Amino acid sequence: MQFYTEENLDISIVMPCLNEVNTVAICVEEALKYIEKNGLKGEVVVADNGSTDGSGNIAKQSGAEVVHVSEIGYGNAIRKGIAYACGRVIIIGDCDTTYDFSKLEDFYESLSSGKYDVMIGDRFAGGIDKGAMPLSHKYGVRFLSMCGRRRFNTDVRDFHCGLRGITRIAAKKLEFSCEGMEFATEIIACAAKNELAIGQTPVKLRKCVYERKSKLKTIRDGMRHLLYIIHNGDCEKQTKKSK
Repeated sequence: MQFYTEENLDISIVMPCLNEVNTVAICVEEALKYIEKNGLKGEVVVADNGSTDGSGNIAKQSGAEVVHVSEIGYGNAIRKGIAYACGRVIIIGDCDTTYDFSKLEDFYESLSSGKYDVMIGDRFAGGIDKGAMPLSHKYGVRFLSMCGRRRFNTDVRDFHCGLRGITRIAAKKLEFSCEGMEFATEIIACAAKNELAIGQTPVKLRKCVYERKSKLKTIRDGMRHLLYIIHNGDCEKQTKKSK
């Protein structure tokens, strides 16, 4: 991965975005308040993945740095957002109000202290609001997470949580290539294979503040994760267990 900026901030909060005009401002403002409240030097980077509803302009007006990503795909957006981020700690989260950007202390402290290289949210431990996740997704995530744990020799419980973090040092070590939703599995697999320390923390999955159709396609995206797990081999080294 090519990095475009030098590390000079405490934290970067990266948000992949595709047509989130109703929620992106809420999330950007929530994240900026977290940075200010905790006395951090930081930024919010919105990776605009081809939005046609003005999401990028709204994000910029709300105080975010906006990176335009022409290659469509969740993984493409996050990879470009990480590459442009200046923070020593990079936290990634969806900008649809399903995650609370005002409560990132465990992510930031665990990564900035050097305790962990990667942090993954656990929605099953933190709670899921009624209507926030279809039953098919709940069962699918549990099944695919089980497959991922066995394949990559890790104990991560929720492979697909949309709130996660990584140190910039760790991001530079890892070679990410996934373009779509399977990036969520790839970041864990790469960290496990490279014996990086992976931590987990409970996060609450909130229902979006407005009625919307999920961008996730249960069968298509589930198969992309499963095929990645099948075709990307056993871990070559013993991983460090998360606590």
